[in-house]
Amino acid sequence: MGQSLLSFMCRGNREVLFPLAGRGAREGSIRVIRWVSLGAGARPVPPPAPTALVWAGAFGGALVLVALLNTVVGPGRPSFALTALSLLAVLLGLCARFSAAPGTAVLCWLFLNGFAIPPAGTLTWAGSRDPFWLACLLTAALVGTVLARVAHARAAYRRISTGISATTAEPGAPTSFRNDPPAK
Repeated sequence: MGQSLLSFMCRGNREVLFPLAGRGAREGSIRVIRWVSLGAGARPVPPPAPTALVWAGAFGGALVLVALLNTVVGPGRPSFALTALSLLAVLLGLCARFSAAPGTAVLCWLFLNGFAIPPAGTLTWAGSRDPFWLACLLTAALVGTVLARVAHARAAYRRISTGISATTAEPGAPTSFRNDPPAK
């Protein structure tokens, strides 16, 4: 150990021990520098949910919605099911990544096509109907994701701009990142 550099890991924080040099240093004294990851602090924008979790929500939610609609409204009414599954896709998009949108749309379409229209349990492809349904569901998932990203970005901007404007000395003064005295 002696005069050599020591480093070790402590659950995400790195601590580097090194001998103290310079004036007033006693022999054998050691100073500690702590390196902290930038991601360890508060994040201005919350991270999206994992894609697998969003897809699990799409699977379970579509299953429940289609079963409920088939019970209440009856099978063979795909417009109600498409509307309900589109709303589900928007809600799931609010907490998802953009990459989860296609999978969410396909899972909702599988339940719509497989169980909301007769014959139940059989997947079919109608040339004009199914691409429209997939496009509606994909658009709904993307709209939810875009809405969430815009809302989070606006909230982060408000937090940042509020912090900057609070440091200005005079109301109506131009905002700067430094606390320089005004020019005369």
